Amino acid sequence: MTLRPCFIALAAALLAAGAMAAGPAPQATSPTQPLGGKTAPAAKPAPGQPRTIGWEELVPKDWDPMKELKGIDLSKLDDSDPRASELLMKLQEVSNNAPTNPALNGVDIRIPGFIVPLEEVKGEVTEFLLVPYFGACIHTPPPPANQILHVRPKQGAKFRAMDTVWVSGRMQTVRNDSMMGVSGYEVTADSVTKYSGEPKPAPKP
Repeated sequence: MTLRPCFIALAAALLAAGAMAAGPAPQATSPTQPLGGKTAPAAKPAPGQPRTIGWEELVPKDWDPMKELKGIDLSKLDDSDPRASELLMKLQEVSNNAPTNPALNGVDIRIPGFIVPLEEVKGEVTEFLLVPYFGACIHTPPPPANQILHVRPKQGAKFRAMDTVWVSGRMQTVRNDSMMGVSGYEVTADSVTKYSGEPKPAPKP
């Protein structure tokens, strides 16, 4: 991938993450985004149960990842322009150091996402990254660190790259640098189960 497509993909990932905290997002789904947009506020969990969260909660409300691009005409930059390489490195640094939400530290959560395997033992995934959209870290540049969860399941599971799952467990604001991307959160997962959407409430009699 040349500089310009890589730059555009990274800028788009940062813009999407910033938009999550800035305002409402659509609930529409697509083949590459089956999880849809922002999640509706979840009901208060029963005692001892994890709280279902959306990816937007991982992004601090006052974070503006695109301030580095203000005043820059991207249409005038090409691969031969040294400013393009410098800006790409700056955006990568912004992405890798994206701030986390301290309110989620130590919270038992439940969140859907896509698997990016890091370690496998006898056909079971024993360590992976959880990302919010299809292709992240594999076909496209990694999302910002505050949109990547480093998951360590208590028990290995038979999943493949980009399978969609629910992860439940204790979240920590711990940064980790893996070969597939920098994660801002770590989850010790009590369970990793196949994603099938939220169950619909039973109709009222």
